[in-house]
Amino acid sequence: MTTFLQGLARFRRGPWENLATVLIALGVVMLMQPFFLWAYTWSFIVTLIGTVMFIITSHFPQ
Repeated sequence: MTTFLQGLARFRRGPWENLATVLIALGVVMLMQPFFLWAYTWSFIVTLIGTVMFIITSHFPQ
């Protein structure tokens, strides 16, 4: 866990891409669930943030 947090603090590609991937997956799950309207409402924004974050972090050093 400390390696992950150190990677985030040093702007390394691996941890930030993992976080972006989790956000994308969370947005898709929020989009497909039928129970909570607030989750469906925010699903596009969460997916978009994850996608933009993934594009930006792909330029970080390894």
